[in-house]
Formats: sequence, structure tokens, C-alpha cells
Amino acid sequence: MSKEIQAWTVLEEEDISPSVWFPLTRQKVQLPDNSVHDYYLARLGDVVQVIAITKQNEVVLIRQYRQGLGQIVLEIPGGMQQLNQPVIQSALNELEEETGIKATADQLISLGKIAINPAKLKQEIYGFIVFNAEFNSQQRLDPTADIEVLLKPAPEVLQMALNGEIWVTDSLNWILKAAMLYPEVFGR
Repeated sequence: MSKEIQAWTVLEEEDISPSVWFPLTRQKVQLPDNSVHDYYLARLGDVVQVIAITKQNEVVLIRQYRQGLGQIVLEIPGGMQQLNQPVIQSALNELEEETGIKATADQLISLGKIAINPAKLKQEIYGFIVFNAEFNSQQRLDPTADIEVLLKPAPEVLQMALNGEIWVTDSLNWILKAAMLYPEVFGR
């Protein structure tokens, strides 16, 4: 039994953002049954993340404090897609800024895109992997960033993801997907 799923119709839209750091939109939407509801959506902007793997088969991780969680977490390098920059250039910029690894567009291999909470967030997260990554530049951290760069063997990173040491959703997704696509790298 198949049901036709229909998109909602946006009747009105209003920016009710409390600040530029948290964009929030109120929409008046009409559902397929013609009922009308208020709906709230955060347009946080798209994100890029890169799994960088060195010639020694080590994964570059970053350890940093995240205010939203109030905790220090392990992640893969990444950040917001930069204004007027393509996704690939933003990925290259974030990798260099956070780790000091300068790569080129032809080194980036796309892992695809994911959405973490599409019911409430307008945000796509683009993942990439880079092999033979080298520390050939310097970190250029944002004023609010305090990042420690760690190197861990790829099989150990997969185990860290499986046992919950790496648990931030987007990093976890990319590590697991990379392990499925490149089992020889992650010891599977």
C-alpha cells in the first residue's frame, strides 16, 4: 500500500532570529489536508567536514570544547560553508585552518551529504576524505576556537566510533561511511 506524500505549502515566512548566530524563521504552512500551522525552522547554514588520513594511515582528529554541549569532544575537522565559497573550497579552507593541512581540490573525495535534524534544521553537511594528508601549513584558528590536533591509526578511530569515544553525529557518520567504503584503511 503506497501513499502519496505531498510537500507543505509555505503561506508566509518571517525572520524571527534572536541574533545572526542563531537564524530562526517562522513559517505559516498549509498541510495537504488544508490545515494551517505555525512552523519554526533554523537555517543554520551548510557544513563541510574532512577525514584526513596521513601516509602512515593515521586519521587526523580534533579535540575541542563545544559550548552547545558544554563538553570537550573529538571530531573530524570541519566548519561552516563560507559565504560565497563553493563547498569544496570551504572544506579545503576548514581543513587548513583547523589542522595546518593544506590539500588541493583534486585530493578531496566526496563522501556525500547528510542532514542531522531535517524536521527543524535547514542544514546539509558535506563530507570528504583526503588520503596522504600532510601537515604543510599552519593552523589559523577562529578567535573562539581552541583546537588540539590528534593523530590516531584508522582502525583505532573506527573502534573509538564504535565504542562511543567519538559520538558527535556528523563525525560519527563520516567515519562509519568511510570505513564501509575503504575497509582496507580501517582494518575491516
